[in-house]
Parts: sequence; C-alpha cells; structure tokens
Amino acid sequence: MRNIEKILAINFGGIGDEIFFLPTLISLKKEFPNAKITLALEPRSKSVKDLTDVIDNLFLIDVKGKNKYFELLKLVFKARTGKFDMVISSGGNKMIALLLAMTGIKKRYGYDTGKLSQKLLTTAVPLNKNQYACAMYHDLITPVTGEKTLLPQINVAQQEKVKNTVLIHPGVSRLSVQKGMIKTIDAKIWANVVDLLIKKGKRVILAGGPDDAQCIETIRKTLAERGHGHMFEDYYGKTKSLRDLAELIAKSEVFICSDSAPLHVAVALKTRTFVIFGPTDDKKLIPAADFVTPVKANDKCPIKPCLWEHRQTTCETLDCLKITAEDVVNTVLTRV
Repeated sequence: MRNIEKILAINFGGIGDEIFFLPTLISLKKEFPNAKITLALEPRSKSVKDLTDVIDNLFLIDVKGKNKYFELLKLVFKARTGKFDMVISSGGNKMIALLLAMTGIKKRYGYDTGKLSQKLLTTAVPLNKNQYACAMYHDLITPVTGEKTLLPQINVAQQEKVKNTVLIHPGVSRLSVQKGMIKTIDAKIWANVVDLLIKKGKRVILAGGPDDAQCIETIRKTLAERGHGHMFEDYYGKTKSLRDLAELIAKSEVFICSDSAPLHVAVALKTRTFVIFGPTDDKKLIPAADFVTPVKANDKCPIKPCLWEHRQTTCETLDCLKITAEDVVNTVLTRV
C-alpha cells in the first residue's frame, strides 16, 4: 500500500478524544511518510492541530449541532471530492460503515459493529473498550501498519522545569457539566488544596479555561477570605490557547487536574501528574505509567466506575468524589 497519498481520518468528540487519537495518526504518518492526513472532527476540537504537525488539513463537521445530517452529507461530499486513498473512522455506531461506503474511498477501516461493517469495510476491526483509549483507537490501523505509538506526542518544545511548582487546573468542560457528568471535586475543596500546598511551601500556580470561570472565581474568593489571595500565582485568562497551557504544564514540576483535556496534554508531555477520578474509569483514560497517578475516593461503590459503563450521568450521592484536600495533598507529597 505504498501508493497511499491521501488519508482521511474521522474522529468525533472533545479535544481529549482528539489527543487520544494522535498516536493513531502518528503511526499512520510513520507508515506513509509522504501521505497527507486530513482529520474530520467537531469544531470545538480544532485546536488539536496547534499541537501537532501530523495533521495537514481539517474538515470541521458539527455533528452535535441542529443540522447533524446535513453536516454528515457535507463530510461525504468533501470525502468524495477529496480523492482520498484511505479512510479510517472511530466510533461504534453501526451506521459508520455505511457512511464510509458513501464516501467512495476504496480502502475503508472501522470497528466491527456487525454484518454491515463486515460487508462494507475493507477490514472491520474488533472494538476493545477495556483498554487505554489510545490503544483502542490505535487498533483501527493494525490492518495497515505494524507501527505502534503508545502515547500522544505533541510539538511543544522542552521547557526548563520551574523548581517547586505545582500547577493546578481544576475545571472540566462546560458541556460535561451541562449534561450532568460531575467528574471533579467541589471548587471549595480545590481552594483547600491550594491552601495546603502553600502551607507546605509549594509554589502554586492556578490555571483554567473559559469553561472554568465559576470554579476559578470560587477558589479566588475562598482564598481571599482567608487572607491568602496573594499567595498563589493566578494564570487564569493568561493561557490564550491550548498550546499556551501545554507550555505552562511543561514548565511545572507537578500538575494536578480533573479528568479533562489538560490531563491528556500532560500525559503527552510526561509531566508528573495527579488526576482526580470519580465516576470514570482511570484505566481507560490514563496509561499505566509511573508519571501519572489517579487520586480516588475509598468509597467501595459496587458499580464504580459507572459513568459510561452503567449510566450516562452521575448519581446524586457522588460518594466517589468524596475526596478531601488532605487526600489530594498527601498523595502528591508522598509520590513526588
């Protein structure tokens, strides 16, 4: 298959999903170094292109908007006129195979979702959700390459670590909150984490994106009421892009965050990272690596992790997120 010159990859989801997908694209580029890769993704995740040079072009397809089917037809049109040699698509929907067949691209790869996928795809790949998400996506290209990229890689220059720094990014996406997916501790607990780290002599940096405004404001207010509002470095609003945040993560000795996109940036940079996990499955969302540690409640919930596994929203009791500031700080100080 050395005559592959143009590859279309399709992966819908948030920015975290696109970072998970990077090892797949990197391996494709290694196998077909002269090929141009176009990634079809949701507009909200387009900033992934700022982190890598393996993506040559983007197709922005708003599958979450009101005109979902029009957007999918737009994708089919772009694919048919793009003269692609190969298409690879993630997603476990049974209609993905039909979508790929409609593109007219001869070599089509996706997950095995039944007889339709087996008939319409060049190869229907078994879908194994019980593994690290990067590995799950990477399975898609096993029929075309023996290359294996285990972790995301991003093009951020190596930074000199700033001694004794702990960077905290407490928020999660607004979309997850709106959908009832509570995945992190309360903002006042985060304020207590900042306070304890300061008392332990750490240089604390607080960062966040536009979705984190309410959380950051609560942390600021709580610390100001204690007279500690000036004792941490406030970088909220100073990181104007995902790349800016990546550079800040690269400079920090330790990074503490929620289960959100910045986590996956930190994994790509191999920064020493601690992640709050509640209802989601840490084994699927972080690699088995010594530089990243999940921080979890000892709640003994019989169905934990439940989000996506058993339910689409989190429960009301949220016992899995009854994590104290002391729990977080003690885990950090004993593991660093």
